[in-house]
Amino acid sequence: MSRTVRTVACLAGVSVLASACSLSSGDSGGSSASSDQQTPTVTLVTHDSFAAPQDVLDAFQRQSGIKLKILKSGDAGALTNKLVLTKGSPIGDVAYGVDNTFASRALSEGVFQPYTSPEADRGPQRYSVDPQHRLAAVDLGDVCVNIDPAYFASKGLPEPKTYDDLADPKYKDLTVAESPATASPGLAFLLGTVAKYGEDGWKGYWQKLKDNGLKTVSGWEEAYTKDFSGSSGKGPRPIVVSYASSPAAEVGEDGKPRTKALLDTCFRQVEYAGVLTNGKQIPQAQKVVDFLLSQQFQTTVAANMYVYPARQGVELPAGWATAAPQPQTPATMPADRVQAGREKWIGEWRSLMGA
Repeated sequence: MSRTVRTVACLAGVSVLASACSLSSGDSGGSSASSDQQTPTVTLVTHDSFAAPQDVLDAFQRQSGIKLKILKSGDAGALTNKLVLTKGSPIGDVAYGVDNTFASRALSEGVFQPYTSPEADRGPQRYSVDPQHRLAAVDLGDVCVNIDPAYFASKGLPEPKTYDDLADPKYKDLTVAESPATASPGLAFLLGTVAKYGEDGWKGYWQKLKDNGLKTVSGWEEAYTKDFSGSSGKGPRPIVVSYASSPAAEVGEDGKPRTKALLDTCFRQVEYAGVLTNGKQIPQAQKVVDFLLSQQFQTTVAANMYVYPARQGVELPAGWATAAPQPQTPATMPADRVQAGREKWIGEWRSLMGA
């Protein structure tokens, strides 16, 4: 897994990228060498797309007396794998970014320990996947097919709307998707087709996509910024697997998004945080989980990571209701079913697609 590939990866803006770069070194800013020696350092292991305003992190350090060191560790799959392999001697104290497609693996391997945050009943409880409360939902996003409406208008083609439309010959050679073996949105898209067509039908659907010229690439960045015609890369394909929130990053000078998410093709992803088993800073790690669920942090996730906050009552950026509405009935799948089928489905997908 190369990274947790979301819209924010390339489109969140210079200020966010600058903030993320400063975080990678664990520098929360504003502390002298002498005060650092007295301040406990908590290592937060995250996926590569973690981003937060430096002033919010600085405020947390002042309020809690905890210095945060950010350790970025690839995509959700790579992050989960590292946490599993190092669970006996963990690389951090707390982790954020394991999503619902990998949560069952992390839980079955004992990566996280129980902790119920006092902030968890303000919305995150809706996405609980563990009765022991080892993971708390921080944010959610929906992997959906996105399209470039201008392309279809220029060709006199009706816009596709559903999964079945992607297999229609009039859309031949127009779709690009990420591999479920190497990218989390690709895996979410695969799970969405399993949920839609069932164990007996999803492979037949993918055979139709293959016959209709589907292109698969290793990651979101390649698919969205190089192959998709609606992005800055101006690629040749007007249909891409991305996120429901992606159009919010494609708003033109007229205030309208240049792209559109097909809300009947969405699979819900939820990202979690938890205290690592065998970590060295357990009480402080719990406070970090509290912070990630707090109003203070939750108000930053949409603008900085292009995901929806798990906490209820958090105001979204202006225009999101129009540019990035959440799907009303996204596909979902129980964690135990994902755990039971994930590797089998990926293997069958590889055989079918010759990947």
